[in-house]
Amino acid sequence: MILMSPPCQPFTRIGLQGDVSDPRAKSFLYILDLLPRLKKLPRFILLENVKGFETSNARDALLKTLRDCGYSFQEFLLSPTCLGIPNSRLRYFLLAKAPPDSFTFQTSSEILESFPSSSGNGASSETSTVPDRPPECASSTNGDDGGVLYKLETAQDAQRKMGQNSDESVRRIQEFLEVQGEGGAEDMERYLLPPKTLLRYAMLMDIVRPSCRRSVCFTKGYGHYVEGTGSVLQSCVEEDMEEAFRSLELQPEEDKLRRLEKLKLRYFTPREIANLMGFPADFTFPEDLSVKQRYRVLGNSLNVHVVARLIKLMLS
Repeated sequence: MILMSPPCQPFTRIGLQGDVSDPRAKSFLYILDLLPRLKKLPRFILLENVKGFETSNARDALLKTLRDCGYSFQEFLLSPTCLGIPNSRLRYFLLAKAPPDSFTFQTSSEILESFPSSSGNGASSETSTVPDRPPECASSTNGDDGGVLYKLETAQDAQRKMGQNSDESVRRIQEFLEVQGEGGAEDMERYLLPPKTLLRYAMLMDIVRPSCRRSVCFTKGYGHYVEGTGSVLQSCVEEDMEEAFRSLELQPEEDKLRRLEKLKLRYFTPREIANLMGFPADFTFPEDLSVKQRYRVLGNSLNVHVVARLIKLMLS
């Protein structure tokens, strides 16, 4: 079996998109060159990469090699939300089986955006196998939809977020948050956004509440960069976020900061991101690993439940 995640830098949408000309793609191209020359083909292949790989020359070379070797294969573009997890992390996946093996579902030349249905025909977005709530997370309670219009947000963006928050097939973020016990509030102080960050990036942040059913993809730059690296949490839910942001850009800096600080905006902790990514409750980081390093390795990681489901599908 080959389980691989080729370097994503040649294919990521925010990079140079060097594709097969990027030196970091050489190891992947070497595997493609090696496969047809093997006396015994790997029985299974599971590949993962960023969205963007599906339009690359590397992907074209991959499919040609698999066809030449007689593999059965299926491509996917999947996000954890299809399993009821409130975090967007859209990734390209490919499953392949060497001959004479075949899949228990009908494969398609189209890239599937959900898991095949249990009946074996087509695809399904059913969430009947939503993973259990992490044991150490807070219980679910009712709340609002968390919809807010920001200065740099279009009405279409707001509508999309409200639609995501009303999707009851996806669980609420509060189920994945760390339980606050004695001293817990004090521990969370270190994750509050500093005044300088609030004043500079308030209009660019993706803010969610515990009652929301959505969050954006967490990257390795989370906690260091603000824009586009992951959502931040409004931990003081008694405050009205829409009121805080109303005409915010017109306020003096002192008043602006006072409004924003009332929301108690904070970063998700590494443990909470690990929960959203499906890591088990007994998973721990090495004690000497800094918070910044924990964010980096999580940002480069995979959603455990999505990959587990794919492996099960591949081996069935």
